[in-house]
Amino acid sequence: MHFELNHKDPATKARAGVLHTDHGAIQTPIFMPVGTVATVKAVHQEELKKDIQAQIILGNTYHLYLRPGTDILEKAGGLHKFNNWDRPILTDSGGFQVFSLAHRRKITEEGATFASHIDGSKHLFSPEGVMDIQRKIGADIIMAFDECTPYPCTYKYAKRSMHLTHRWLKRCWTHFHNTDPIYGYEQALFPIVQGSTYKDLRKQSAETIASYDSVGNAIGGLSVGEPHEDMYEMTDLVCSILPSEKPRYLMGVGTPINILECIALGVDMFDCVMPTRNARHGLLFTSQGTINIKNAKWKDDFSPIDADAPNPTSRTHTKAYLRHLFAAKEILGQQLASIHNLAFYLWLVGEARNQIIAGTFGTWKDQMVKNMNKRL
Repeated sequence: MHFELNHKDPATKARAGVLHTDHGAIQTPIFMPVGTVATVKAVHQEELKKDIQAQIILGNTYHLYLRPGTDILEKAGGLHKFNNWDRPILTDSGGFQVFSLAHRRKITEEGATFASHIDGSKHLFSPEGVMDIQRKIGADIIMAFDECTPYPCTYKYAKRSMHLTHRWLKRCWTHFHNTDPIYGYEQALFPIVQGSTYKDLRKQSAETIASYDSVGNAIGGLSVGEPHEDMYEMTDLVCSILPSEKPRYLMGVGTPINILECIALGVDMFDCVMPTRNARHGLLFTSQGTINIKNAKWKDDFSPIDADAPNPTSRTHTKAYLRHLFAAKEILGQQLASIHNLAFYLWLVGEARNQIIAGTFGTWKDQMVKNMNKRL
């Protein structure tokens, strides 16, 4: 696995590159649809490929470990074969669940003990165990086990948590390099920068992560409730430290505007549940602004969901029809909305790439941000 950095925008820190994996090449900047439990909600794999043009998807280590379980995944030959996805996959480490399931877990030096949200059974995620789980899942890119701090948190807590993440990373790194892939293709381990919104901690963590000289690096602990200005400030700081020749992955971000602003700061990879989660509630993203398709104003609007969209779902179905599906509580409405939002996100990062290559990203980005701030 290796990364080619091909173009840099002259007016911003935006970059265009290619991340090569054994399951195919990924053109960056890229957005990765989230497939938490071996499926991107409401979207078929063929739609992910043809309509959405996804190049890589995510799986969630915590959820896949609990259900269907690593024994089933190993028998299937890994997640790629289990869910019939022949392109790259990235798995998170379960660290975000350590954060989001605070009422169900206990953190120690050994790892995180948590109660299953399914049946209440107790489990331990240790750095070594999480590496083994992700080996069995079989993702192309796997994440180091970390603690994602809440926002706000005290400086003392953020510092203690960051050092714990670094100690866990050392254990992950050692165990990862003492084990081999199970399914005959390469896996890469990405470390994760933490440090909350404290500049000195972010700087220290980024320097520590950079020292591992991994194939790529991730930025965690953002988009957890902090102001967007803080997110951008921390992202800019960390990107100035992480090696430019390696891909940078900003975890769990975000809105289309967040993505464009962070591409401008030098980020290459993104994921977020927002496009599918918002779609299931009738909120659609377009290049001209955001649509709440449930509003009565769309009931007799027979124009396409998005006439300029590159995917047929958005061009061939009308706003009136999609509103009707939501009003009638038809599952197809959630499906069409999910396809539209994901296709828009993939179009957005693809067009950002085109603009970077053309040297016009900065001007284009500023206009897109203005457009997408509108509620239609």
